[in-house]
This record gives sequence, C-alpha cells and structure tokens, in this order.
Amino acid sequence: MKKTLSERLEILSDAAKYDASCASSGAASSRKGKEGGLGSKATNGICHAYTPDGRCISLLKVLMTNFCIYDCAYCINRSSSRIERTRFSVEEIIWITLEFYRRNYIEGLFLSSGVIRSSDYTMEELVRVARELRLKHHFHGYIHLKTIPDAAPHLIEEAGLYADRLSINVEMPTEAGLQAYAPEKDAGHIRQSMGVLRLKIDEATTDRTFSGRRARRFAPGGQSTQMIVGADLSSDRDILRSSAALYSGYQLRRVYYSAFSPIPDASLVLPVKAPPLLREHRLYQADWMVRFYGFSFEEIVAERRDGMLDLDMDPKLAWALQNRALFPLDINRAGREMLLRVPGLGPRSVEALLSARRHCSLRLADIERLKVSLRKVKPFIVTPDWSPGRMIDRVDLAQRFRPQPAQMSLL
Repeated sequence: MKKTLSERLEILSDAAKYDASCASSGAASSRKGKEGGLGSKATNGICHAYTPDGRCISLLKVLMTNFCIYDCAYCINRSSSRIERTRFSVEEIIWITLEFYRRNYIEGLFLSSGVIRSSDYTMEELVRVARELRLKHHFHGYIHLKTIPDAAPHLIEEAGLYADRLSINVEMPTEAGLQAYAPEKDAGHIRQSMGVLRLKIDEATTDRTFSGRRARRFAPGGQSTQMIVGADLSSDRDILRSSAALYSGYQLRRVYYSAFSPIPDASLVLPVKAPPLLREHRLYQADWMVRFYGFSFEEIVAERRDGMLDLDMDPKLAWALQNRALFPLDINRAGREMLLRVPGLGPRSVEALLSARRHCSLRLADIERLKVSLRKVKPFIVTPDWSPGRMIDRVDLAQRFRPQPAQMSLL
C-alpha cells in the first residue's frame, strides 16, 4: 500500500536529521490551532539555519529518498539497512516546499538524498527541483542542496546557479577512515568536486568585484561540509588538521562536526557507544579559535600527547593556562592578536576595547561593562586599578576553572 504524503514526509524528514550541515531540527509533533487559541504548528522536517547575512530562518529539511546504492557503515540509509524505504518525486518536493512556504512554515529548503540508480541521476533530480522552483515557480526563498560528489561536474556547477549554498560531505576526518567505513566512496573525488565549487564561487566573486557587468549568480552562501566524530579512531588533532586543510584549500564557510550516534540495525564495525556530546562542542570551540581568533590547530592540541581536547575546559582557556608566561597582558597596551587570546574576550569585545582605549585608559569596571566573564579574564589582564599578582602562577588555577562535582541532594 502506497504511503501518504504525510507518512513519507515523516520518514524522510526524520532520516535527514543525521545531516548536521543545516543546524537543528524542530520538534517531532504538530499542534493544530484551536478555537480561542492563537497559531498552529506543523513541524515535520522543519529546522533552523543561518543565511549568509546572519538571519536565522526556518527550512524544510528533507531527503528526496532514503533508498541508496551505497553501503556506508555509519549511515542509517545504507543499502544493507533494514529501514522502511520511501521516496518523493521531484514534483512532490516542489509542491511541499511551495505549500509550506505559502503557509509561512518555512523560508527555504534543505534538500539531500540517498543515491539512487547513479550519482548523475540523483544529482539531476536534485538540480531539477531547484531549477523548477527558481525558474518555473519564481521561488526566491533560501535553497541549500546537498550535492553528490561523484556526479558529473556540469551537474554540480548547475546546482550552484540555483542554490544559495552547496555542501559536499567529506564524511570521515581521514582518508583511511573513509576507506574503512565507506569503501565505495573516494576521498579524491570528494575533494575534486569541492575544488570545482571553489573555482566557480571564486569566479563569481571576482566578477562581482572587478567587472563592470553584473556577475552570474553562483552559490552566494558558499559551500560547507560535515564530518562524523567518534566513529573511528581519529583524534581531535586529526579532525582539526583535516578541517584546517579544508578551510584553507577550499575556502569553506563551515565545517560541521556530527558526533557519531549509534543507529538502528548498526554495522558490526561501528563502535557500540557514542562519543560524549561535549567532544563535539569542544571541536566547534576549537574551530572558532582557528577561524576567528588567529590560532593554528597545532597550538590548540600541542600539549596533549593523545591529541584530544580537554573535555572539562574550553580549549582557549586550556591554551592560556599552558602558556602562562605570556600573561598577564596590559589591557591598555596589548595588541589585537594577543587580546584575542585572553580567555573571556571575543572579537567584538576586543574591537570595543581597542576603540575605547583611544580615548581613555581602561579600568576593570570598563571591562565589566562589556558583559565578559571577569572570573575568566582577571587572572590574565592588568589595568590601572587591577593586577593579578602571582595568581597566574598558582598551581590550582586550572582547578578553579574546572566544573566541580555536583553535591548530592539528601532530599
């Protein structure tokens, strides 16, 4: 018996939740409006993501199908998995997107798919959805397409003409990991496809900047990728090394880290337990340190023999405690590069400090007005009315920042 549209949407939106390249999914339930109440909610497949200009928007996040010819060990949709299978046609995806948009449920579409028949056939279907939405239905909402790395370059290029952002998942942090868990996929092909996208995005950017004519639109939101954390033996050093290479080599907008989660009917080659979610969080913090704070990935894990980040402490604070000789810094004299390395100070607060100190000498109360954590900042800075003395050398300083075990309640 053929499944209803609603049943298929429930299955394929749930299958899409494992893709972290598009923020978080909404709740699984729906709430219908009632007389005397206000509003209603239909949440299957609704997630929240950020556009290139920083706006938070709601997207329909869904797979075209969860059938797949590949047998990647970590994927719930792999060919050997005994899950319930279904699919949407191109016309059905377009209809759902337009109806959700008209009802103000969503502002855009995140579309991915299992690989059916071949990479080219699947990519053609994904491109057709975006092309018809744009050209036939004049849809101006946000579109994020998950591209198929083995697809022909001209199909991936066409996708960039209609999508705001494209993503190609590298899946595993290392080539060895990809070979072990997804032998049908080729790391070289994945990077080749990412290289094609980078060239096209660079060409469009250059045309907009230097030519007098209007440039052809091509994936203005850039490209992103995702890697699974904890499915293989890759250390945090391996993961950050891979991310740094992707950022520098392909100018990615974002690398997403997805903590491995045991899946139903899992392959025997996978770990039984998931890694702590805090590991994923620490990797995101380290990622920001590289992208926005001027750190190199080698610095972040340099002192760790096992190559793993400290789960009990954010990596910036851990780095500062390992490099105490560089502190405390005079908040009125230190340069921007070093101020960014002070625990508790972010890019915005540093810019505010640099701007304010042109007009006056900053005191501790001025730092507090920036809404930063003085508990974190005070051991690492000097102001005219504050000096940490020998606090920076205290043996127990690191322990002061570690979370304390919660006291057991007797009630």
